[in-house]
Amino acid sequence: MNDLNLTSIAARHLLTSLNDGVLIITMNRPEKLNGWTLEMMDAFSEVFSKVNTNDSVRAVVFTGSGKYYSAGVNLGGSLKLMHPKKLRELIVKNNQALFDTFLNCSKPLLIAVNGPAIGASVTSATLASSIIASENATFSTPFAVLGITPEGCSSVHFPRLMGEDTAQRMLGAEGWKPNAKEALDAGLVQRVVPQQQLMEEAERIAQSWVANEEQRKFLAGSQLEELKTTNARESEQLADAFLGAAFLKEQSRFLWSKKKYAPSALFFSLWTLRPLWSRLM
Repeated sequence: MNDLNLTSIAARHLLTSLNDGVLIITMNRPEKLNGWTLEMMDAFSEVFSKVNTNDSVRAVVFTGSGKYYSAGVNLGGSLKLMHPKKLRELIVKNNQALFDTFLNCSKPLLIAVNGPAIGASVTSATLASSIIASENATFSTPFAVLGITPEGCSSVHFPRLMGEDTAQRMLGAEGWKPNAKEALDAGLVQRVVPQQQLMEEAERIAQSWVANEEQRKFLAGSQLEELKTTNARESEQLADAFLGAAFLKEQSRFLWSKKKYAPSALFFSLWTLRPLWSRLM
């Protein structure tokens, strides 16, 4: 399905279906756990750009195929060796653009979380109008464990959604990973349904938005311009953390343990040569 006439590259990553004003966007790389490569993120940018300019689209449901909603950003597939200053600029640019894509969606946006969600797929979901989750969903934001800083406006938005203490349980060293019911109780998601009912209920909600001429809004009373400012600030902080020795070493070890030897070597090179290239920052 490709109701928005996506380019062939975007269509390899996303399925779209438009019915009575509701556009369903489905991440369609289940064999990769719907992980976010640069191509996948470019596909997001393309589809949401078309959403914003298509009067036939009046509400959007965004979901994943397979057992996972998304394993989050595939770091091994999104970083390349280059001059450190340019690499930092690239990280800032890509991270800010990713979350601005969700922030700039001008139509009511419902995230339907069909399974485990990790990292950026969680934080971006909170930038929608609402989140519905299946009973199979879990939510993980392991930023502190990875040695990086919060992204996706979560440093500001999570405390508003869940309260400061609960937000820190997810974002901090504890790395709390709530299941669907726990996420509902915490205020991270707004509705939980059985797995087999997820898309039926998501479409029902979206159709009610169309019928009621619902306007785009953000959860917890957050406002667009403040969130965009937060995203810009967090992107700068994240770039610095990504180029830190602890993160580079841990990523090399983790990728090697997964037998992803080429990206592991990339991070190992960045780590071992850091005393030299950090002088160029």
